[in-house]
Amino acid sequence: MTSALLASIDTDAFDLAPVSLLLEDYSALKTFFGDLRAQGVTSLADYFAEDSARISACAALLHVIKVNQCTLDLYEAKGFHELIGNLDRIFGTDSLAVHATELVALWDGHARFASRTVNYTLTGRRLDVEITGILLPGYEDSFGRVLVAVQDVTEREQSRRLLLESERYARGLFAFSPVSLWVEDFSAIRRLLADVRQRGIVDFPVFLDVHNEFIHRCISEIRVLDVNDYTLRLFRAPDRQTLLENTRDIFRDKMERPFAEQLKHLWDGNLFHQLEVVNYSLTGEEIYLHLQFSVMPGHEDDWGMVLIALTDITARKKAEAYLEFLGKHDELTKLYNRSFHVEEINRLERRGQYPISIIMVDLNGLKEVNDEWGHQAGDALLRRAGEVLNKAAAEPYFACRIGGDEFAILMPKADEAAAHTLMMQIEELFAINNQFYTTPLRAAMGCATAREGMRLEQAIRIADQAMYDAKQTYYSTTPDDAVSERSRRPR
Repeated sequence: MTSALLASIDTDAFDLAPVSLLLEDYSALKTFFGDLRAQGVTSLADYFAEDSARISACAALLHVIKVNQCTLDLYEAKGFHELIGNLDRIFGTDSLAVHATELVALWDGHARFASRTVNYTLTGRRLDVEITGILLPGYEDSFGRVLVAVQDVTEREQSRRLLLESERYARGLFAFSPVSLWVEDFSAIRRLLADVRQRGIVDFPVFLDVHNEFIHRCISEIRVLDVNDYTLRLFRAPDRQTLLENTRDIFRDKMERPFAEQLKHLWDGNLFHQLEVVNYSLTGEEIYLHLQFSVMPGHEDDWGMVLIALTDITARKKAEAYLEFLGKHDELTKLYNRSFHVEEINRLERRGQYPISIIMVDLNGLKEVNDEWGHQAGDALLRRAGEVLNKAAAEPYFACRIGGDEFAILMPKADEAAAHTLMMQIEELFAINNQFYTTPLRAAMGCATAREGMRLEQAIRIADQAMYDAKQTYYSTTPDDAVSERSRRPR
């Protein structure tokens, strides 16, 4: 190396450089490389892999000639000798693997090397650094002068680590959330809504009522980008691919009306909304869900990424349905109860669905069964009656239990002939049912028909009287059957 070049290294430019610079002598390393080659070593990487202590031995052959002030500041050293005397504290053992790649680069004939590693200041503070080294011109054969630049990238790396940690945290929240999470692309739906506006549509709810196919079109345009693990379990999907390939089986049938409500929210600019929906698992079960919809920040103008959270409320909805059922039905017979009977009478009178026929039914022999064999046997008889009447009085008719052994069947838009036909069908079903039981199921029935201008209460009194007359006739004309009936053990 020329004296002029050496002089240039010793100038103030080196000391005042705004980046950490170290001038080092690698000539001993060069000599050691020659010895290794003479011993038959062809791969320095393999040589290090056999014994990692060899890396430290090679590093010990490097000699630092001088450093600039930025280097002393970087490593918090008071002077050159303090820095050199504590290189083991600066580099540490965790930088050996990176240092090995620098040595291998020189072994392979490269005049430059670069690496990213971790150093430490003399006070123990961690430094993320990028190291660049170059053999100075004229020293390619001897390795006598190597200029090493150290750039402190701690702040950048810390930001990167925080970002990665934040991403891992967010991903963990998404992946392991105890609710079903969907990331979807609604951009095509936004374009469809914009097209409807351009066509001059103002009353969007009416438009949806008339154009049901638009709802189907929008459902078909939903593009699912990602789902979390809970979603797979909720919808009985073995993996994401299977779920994404079968979304049509999930979004169907009862999903349409709630989705129409969702479209109305979006039409009105409500980019966050919630509602209850019904989806379907891949095995066909209905899943009742509380849906929360939110357009992701930054996508307000294109709806290219939306987050949908689905909370399974199936158990709650079933409980509500059961409570509603109990509110309108008799728990023992599963027929409608007296409260529903009264409400339905009022509703039929308001709507005027004349003619309206009413059949009153009263079981024969229930008291005797209760007295002889207990109420459990009587309840069994009532359940059998409920099964028969429920089968006979299908919608639009309603069979109700209005008392202990009293039943009423409401028949909107049915005349006397329809009422008598239904009574005969009930008798036939009683006969079929009795083939499977020892205790016969028998009942007294009466019917009446209310026409326009006649109150239903009057028709009920007429039907009830007819039923009472039938019961009187039964007990007066078939006393032997009644006695026989009481003597049989029910099953």
